[in-house]
Amino acid sequence: MLLKLYSALVLLLDILVLTVRCFVSIFQSTFQLIVPPREKSVSGETVLITGTGHGMGRELAVKFAALGANLVLVDINERGNAETARLVAELTSKKPPPAYRCDVSRREDVLALAAKVRAEVGEVTVLVNNAGIMPTHPLLKHTPEEIKKIFDINVLAHFWMLEAFLPSMIQKNHGHVVALSSMAGTMGLSNLVPYCASKFAVRGLMEAISEELREDARNINVKFTTICPFMVDTGLCEKPRIKFPSILSMLGPSEAADEIITAMRRNYHEVSIPRSLLNINNVCRVFPVKVCHLIKDFLDSGVDAV
Repeated sequence: MLLKLYSALVLLLDILVLTVRCFVSIFQSTFQLIVPPREKSVSGETVLITGTGHGMGRELAVKFAALGANLVLVDINERGNAETARLVAELTSKKPPPAYRCDVSRREDVLALAAKVRAEVGEVTVLVNNAGIMPTHPLLKHTPEEIKKIFDINVLAHFWMLEAFLPSMIQKNHGHVVALSSMAGTMGLSNLVPYCASKFAVRGLMEAISEELREDARNINVKFTTICPFMVDTGLCEKPRIKFPSILSMLGPSEAADEIITAMRRNYHEVSIPRSLLNINNVCRVFPVKVCHLIKDFLDSGVDAV
């Protein structure tokens, strides 16, 4: 009897401690909405960005360079990547950063890239998985080859990049991984079925690897940030459909890049651009599916088939 009473008291005490810790966490998170965390410096960090040949990758490269980061530019498009290196050199008045051609969907190419970067530049401390593709048409009009390519680039490339660069971050107990998902990775959208699935997968990967290292007994200090932008005007969205541009509008690459770097420097776990969209989506999920459909139909934003 006494043993059962003791066990009940211990359980109640554990629940009380958990409740207090939850409220403290809620208070801290609420406070940070008003007073955001201080942005860490990226000066001197070795930042590898994929997909730097154009669009978002190029904007990220330029902005990281302006903050004093040492860049490693990676793209399958050599000409576009060289142009990005030239723009960065003009901005910093230094020699162009190293630019490498790599098909990130091929594991052997990524591992070869990692060996070359390690020999020529050093260890990567910030990895930005930005490369991606977005074909837009109904599922049954996608070819098997196209679906496979979407997953090879949008999902499997993340695994190969982590395999190549995460071990050194863990060994040095220092690093940050940023992954570009999408608001299409939080909800289903017409004409984007494989793309949505790939971006859901990125969110799952980032959450799981973050948890795996958080629970590691070595107390590993490697951060993970997942970014879920709305539509960004980089050319991927060929036929955007926006009913209320004053509420939801296409984001400029420069604006989106600023938000991504800010999120990374504040060690945010997951951020949407605009910031409110992820919270709105989470709240909508509490209600019946039909309510979500009504809100989605009212906003009527997405992409038309190409």
